[in-house]
Parts: sequence; structure tokens; C-alpha cells
Amino acid sequence: MQKSIPTLFMRGGTSRGPFFLAEDLPQDIPSRDQVLLAVMGSPDRRQIDGMGGANPLTSKVGIVSRGTLPGVDLNFLFAQVVIDKAFVDTTPNCGNMLAAVVPFAIERGLIQAQPGTTTARVLTLNTDMQCDVTVQTPNGLIEYEGAANIDGVPGTSAPIKINFLDTAGSVCSGLLPTGKILDVIDDLEITCIDNGMPMVLFKAEDVGRTGYESVAEMNADVELKARIETLRIKAGHLMGLGDVTNNTFPKMCLVAKPNAGGSVTTRCFIPHVCHDAIGVLAAVTVATACVMEGSVCDGICSLGEGIAKTVSVEHPTGEFSVELALDPNNPQNVTQAALLRTARLIMRGEVMVPSHLSKLF
Repeated sequence: MQKSIPTLFMRGGTSRGPFFLAEDLPQDIPSRDQVLLAVMGSPDRRQIDGMGGANPLTSKVGIVSRGTLPGVDLNFLFAQVVIDKAFVDTTPNCGNMLAAVVPFAIERGLIQAQPGTTTARVLTLNTDMQCDVTVQTPNGLIEYEGAANIDGVPGTSAPIKINFLDTAGSVCSGLLPTGKILDVIDDLEITCIDNGMPMVLFKAEDVGRTGYESVAEMNADVELKARIETLRIKAGHLMGLGDVTNNTFPKMCLVAKPNAGGSVTTRCFIPHVCHDAIGVLAAVTVATACVMEGSVCDGICSLGEGIAKTVSVEHPTGEFSVELALDPNNPQNVTQAALLRTARLIMRGEVMVPSHLSKLF
């Protein structure tokens, strides 16, 4: 008999995947990862024998439990299941899947919905990052339908507001892990930065590209991808991350002047495939670089005045707006980042894994 595991299959932002209660999965990490690989159908480039969608955005898992620290309502562990390798990466965050955590918790009875809206403090175990997530709960029930639109997702849904509390140095030693706003690797100027997601930013024009290329064009650009991977490996050491060959970070991002009325244009790799949009925390990190004098974004970003900045990060399928609050005494210091996402419950039920994995539970 195959082993059944209760799950809710959910979209969070522009990502999707199964969500589990932590107590329903094996408690030791190697056994848990074996189960998640089987659930998603990895390693296999089509993930034909599992729930994965053969794309990094659809090969993600959320694991949720009640909070264990004072003031924390929920613990969330994000898992990026690598498609063609037997590897589960729980090092980085995922702000898109984060959007589905509170709806999942309400659906599974971990927290009680309040009339009107419900705000829960979520601790992302991957990097010990906390945030406040507010969802729509009219009549004490989670609402998925609404008028909020996010690029990369068809139609509209109920808005979910995420207010990040402590994103600087999420994986690295600090916001600027090399200690400098600008570094040079192989004659290429880069900004290594981590405000929720370790990233390496560089100007598209410096690698002979416009930054406006389509996703298909980027993915077919073998020369560029090889150069980016060489850069990523070297930058990983520079950022104190060690050998990142088998890691899904740092993310690599080409930046260019805005092309559609936004603040900056991006083409992000995660890390070997060009993103159809941009990740939540990648957008926060890029937006942070935009307000920092001397970064590779300096001089190409279009920003308004004042210490409250809305940075519109353009990507291949639209834009992603990030609201930044800056320190009045140091306008390059970001004190708060907030943004809007949506989520939807797609399916509830049980996922089946092969019987030989039953002994792991």
C-alpha cells in the first residue's frame, strides 16, 4: 500500500506547490527530503511521477506548524525541490509561497480567523526572518476572491499584505556581504546584496545585452548563461557562501533602465533558468539596491522623492511594486519593506508516495 499524506495544493504569488503540516512529515531531515522528492517527482526533468510542474516556480513545498517563539503565530519552512537532482534546498526564503502560509493555517485550524482581516506573525525557519501577513477574512472565513491583481497570475484575487520585519542578511552575513556596495569579478562590476534573498546584480549592458530580452531569448543564450554561472560560483565565495555549485542561490539578475514606466528593469536567473517574473524577496533586494548610492542600479533607476519609496521592479511579465521605508537619518538604510501578493487554494486531499517510504514516518 502506498503511503498517503494530507496536503493542500496552493498557489502563493507566482509560485505553487503542496503545503503540509510539519507533523505529517518525517521529522528527520534526510527522511523528510526523500518523501518530498517522491511527492514532487524528482529527480526527473519532467517530474512526470509527482506533483512538480517541471519548472522551479512549480517545484516548491511549504511546511507549516504553530509558532514556538513568543509573539510568533506560525513557523514556515520553505523547500525548493530541485527538478533534475535528488536535492531539497531549504536554505533560501520564498516570499511567494509565504503568501499562502496564513490561508493554509486557517484552512487547517492552526490559527483562528478574525472578522474582517486576520494578521499573523510568521517566522520563516529557513533564515529566521519574521513578517506580518494580513489576509482577508470576512465573517471569519478565508477569502480568496477579490480585486487585487499581480503580474504573472491571471485574473484577480483577494489581497494579501506582507510586511517584512528583518530581511537584511537573510542568508549572508549582512546586507552587503562583501562589505562593499560595488565589487569587480572578471572585469564586471557587480553588487552583492542580501535583503531577503542573496543576489548578484549587474548591468545588462555590461554583458552586451539590453535587459529587455524575452525569457525564451535569455534561456537560449548559452554564452550568457555560462558566463553567469561562472560569475555566480566566484561571487558565492566572495559573499561568504562557499561553494554554491549545488545551491539555488545567489540569484543572478541583469538590471537596465525602466522600459514601461517603472523604476528598473530586471531579468533574473533562479539560478540557471530565467524567471518569468521575479521572486518576492528578490524584488525587495533589487528595490533596496535601487536606493543605495554607488550600486550598479545607481543611475539607471527612476525613483521619486521622499523617505517612503515605491519601487516598481519591471520583469518579463509585468512589474512588482515594493514599498520601502527609509531611515530619515540615513536614506540608504531601508527600515521596512511591504508588498502585496495573492494566494489560492487549488486542491485539498492526500498525496501518495511509494510504499517503501512508509518506514520513514
